[in-house]
Amino acid sequence: MMRYKWGIDLGGTKIEGVILDSEDNNKTIARLRLPTEQKKGYEHIVNQIHSVILKLQEESGLKPTHIGMGTPGVIDPTTDKMKNSNTLCLIGKELRKDLEQLSGLEFRTSNDANCFAVAETVMGAVADIDPQPQVVFGVIMGTGVGGGLVINGNVINGRHGIAGEWGHNVLDPDGVDCYCGKKGCVEKVIAGPALERYYEEISGIKKSLKEISARHQNGEDPLATQTINYMVDNFGKAISNILNTIDPEIVILGGGVGNIPDLLDRAVEATTPYIFNDKVEATFLKPKLGDSAGVFGAALLW
Repeated sequence: MMRYKWGIDLGGTKIEGVILDSEDNNKTIARLRLPTEQKKGYEHIVNQIHSVILKLQEESGLKPTHIGMGTPGVIDPTTDKMKNSNTLCLIGKELRKDLEQLSGLEFRTSNDANCFAVAETVMGAVADIDPQPQVVFGVIMGTGVGGGLVINGNVINGRHGIAGEWGHNVLDPDGVDCYCGKKGCVEKVIAGPALERYYEEISGIKKSLKEISARHQNGEDPLATQTINYMVDNFGKAISNILNTIDPEIVILGGGVGNIPDLLDRAVEATTPYIFNDKVEATFLKPKLGDSAGVFGAALLW
């Protein structure tokens, strides 16, 4: 096993790198960030990633042979090209190949939700559970809806590289058009912008999800409460498909929407009517690593 694990988290606004010492409880040796500056194009992003690696080498005095990297979207295992990315200039590019040629290093990649899930399993919310769960599903609910699947501590990418992508299961066939080409995806029902749109439709007033949640918590706005109830019920419908399919022991709720108290507090209640079982025994947990999860998970891909 390699003592030092290197990870890169490629985000829409920042690129973060880390070196972990696996022999010292995954202690952080070095960590830094550079802006992605995606408007400058694909080649600039590749060079920014390479710059993060060089700066980590300079700071630590270490040199890697392998790098793990979390990406927005995934590399298609058939074509070796990026797909499903909201950083549009990455789509269709051979990102891994180009980075390997530039750096002379070997890259292992997975999407950002998978990195979140493995980090929370190995270092975060699930780490101290005994015995260790076999199946963990990590949920990210924010401006989009994503998920990552970890089995026996290992990320599962799947045949198409899309394992865990529950956000693009259809929840409302008559719903809003999704960028993926379908209608009424989970993401278009319970992601942050979708919930803000729902509130505006029923109230005629535009508010942020943070404001909506606060008005619900304070008991001052019945339409805010209706919006949160709508979110919780549709979450139960959507996540029941995951429980019925992979039957995880643990579900970790991450992202800005995942922070809304009702989601964790009422997750079991919301899922119970839709699961193929007489009760829900999966445990729903809050994440522990915050924005560290992505880059730590990338390092753990090796």
